[in-house]
Amino acid sequence: MSGKGRGLGIAAAVVGLLGLVLAFGGFAYGREAYGTSRVASTSMEPSYERGDRIVFERVDGSEVRRGDVVLYAAPGRYGFDELVMQRVVGVGGDRLVCCTGGRLALNGKPLAEPYVRDGDADGARKAYDVTVPRGRLFLLGDHRANSMDSRFFEDDHDGTVAASAVRGRITEEYTAPLLLTATMLLGAGLVLTGVGLGIACLVVRRRAAAAARPPWPAPAA
Repeated sequence: MSGKGRGLGIAAAVVGLLGLVLAFGGFAYGREAYGTSRVASTSMEPSYERGDRIVFERVDGSEVRRGDVVLYAAPGRYGFDELVMQRVVGVGGDRLVCCTGGRLALNGKPLAEPYVRDGDADGARKAYDVTVPRGRLFLLGDHRANSMDSRFFEDDHDGTVAASAVRGRITEEYTAPLLLTATMLLGAGLVLTGVGLGIACLVVRRRAAAAARPPWPAPAA
């Protein structure tokens, strides 16, 4: 093989393999770290409307904080396997009291909740006084008048949900997912470039072989 053909072959292999690593590595990591879904109800209005596409990061329940909107599994409570989307209002050790002056109290202080629909922190006109056990979460919808949340399951650990039930946290920060997408696209581009270099290598090899082939002998007189 000529030096040029050999160089093209090496470049094709290196670029193609790098592209495969980036494309499949980015896809595998992205699938492990993030997910997408659609909002299935109006219980999180006005923050999230029914049908909105959401991106969530797969996190452990111990990583969530007050104010986070999470997806969690509670088939025994709701009777279906789909994930439920609600906001974390209280974590282990918090005391929540509803409601004084239309506001929820967190650890003795009025809780600012600019995200609730129509500023109605109560919604169901349902009083409660809950101290969240360690390792559990108290979750509410942002549309308090239309959310079947922790308030309505007081017989089940005062309505709290085990932190281990959390499957993901909704994110509005798309930098990491966009970078992963860019990495996969770059990988795909490098794979195509590697294929192109491989084709060029084959062309060069064939031309070199044709040039090295001896001419046909002249026919006998």
